[in-house]
Amino acid sequence: MKLVDNRWSEGLEWHELQILVDTGSSNFAVAGAPHSYVDSYFDSERSSTYHPKGFDVTVKYTQGSWTGIVGEDIVTIPKGFNSSFLVNIATIFESENFFLPGIKWNGILGLAYAALAKVLGGIEPSLYKGDIWYTPIKEEWYYQIEILKLEIGGQSLNLDCREYNADKAIVDSGTTLLRLPQKVFDAVVEAVARTSLIPEFSDGFWTGAQLACWTNSETPWAYFPKISIYLRDENSSRSFRITILPQLYIQPMMGAGLNYECYRFGISSSTNALVIGATVMEGFYVVFDRARKRVGFAASPCAEIEGTTVSEISGPFSTEDVASNCVPAPALNEPILWIVSYALMSVCGAILLVLILLLLLPVRCRHAPRDPEVVNDESSLVRHRWK
Repeated sequence: MKLVDNRWSEGLEWHELQILVDTGSSNFAVAGAPHSYVDSYFDSERSSTYHPKGFDVTVKYTQGSWTGIVGEDIVTIPKGFNSSFLVNIATIFESENFFLPGIKWNGILGLAYAALAKVLGGIEPSLYKGDIWYTPIKEEWYYQIEILKLEIGGQSLNLDCREYNADKAIVDSGTTLLRLPQKVFDAVVEAVARTSLIPEFSDGFWTGAQLACWTNSETPWAYFPKISIYLRDENSSRSFRITILPQLYIQPMMGAGLNYECYRFGISSSTNALVIGATVMEGFYVVFDRARKRVGFAASPCAEIEGTTVSEISGPFSTEDVASNCVPAPALNEPILWIVSYALMSVCGAILLVLILLLLLPVRCRHAPRDPEVVNDESSLVRHRWK
């Protein structure tokens, strides 16, 4: 996505920024200082329309983080909308594992729930073919959906469907890989390794620590199986299936070798979610329909590599073989947890104060001398203790 951000104070030109649209966060932020992996950045001091708000913000993702200065400015989306908006914008001055080698963007536009007031976009019929299959949004924070099962090479992993949704399953355009809970990831790796036509792979390939390389004249995709994800349909008694071919999850890495073409495994483990990231989304036209609380998937005419279609979508299928609800009970979100924590701390503090008073007051009453002028062993100890 391209944003035209700010007229310079000289009024001579517009500053164009390439923006990553991220459905897994809710902040708008751009590079605000030079960075070795960013080709340009936004210099707020040269903008005649920028107004600082006087505070910083830090955002942490499942991978990477950044800190920026918050202000407001006018941005224009040049294509489609061709209009300008006054928006809050964070200019990033410090980051860790956020700007990465080879990126082609200068900032991020979060389109998840809560923080944004504007809903952008619509459905463009020329960008998909066939029907759009919709799955309901289960919880309005991320775009959380319900996954029913996974298949490797047409064979189900046979895991409890709750494993796929613990603690959530989301669609996130800001995540590069397909990320799976550890138990699901281990099962996928075992199934892919067993199904593939390659006798043995280093563990480092599956964990992302190593690349697998073939000669330039050879491609590895024929060795690996298809991966299918079943999603619950809007009609809860039905499901539909999105399938990616190896061309999407066995990913070429540019510049890895002169005589070899090297590839990485486009799937990784996650500690807190199943994330359908760009590895899967690149194969489909995806609709984030907040008005009707649903996410849609359709076949994309762009999902071709060397003349081969690299994704499939099909359905409907019966859901009789899975639980009626595969999503665990929603956990309390962070603000509520803080409120509960402070309430419990207050209650514990009050109880502790009462216990201290109960311990102290009886002792004073029990040992107070009847005659203040009489001093004996017992009264002396009490007097010295409470002096």
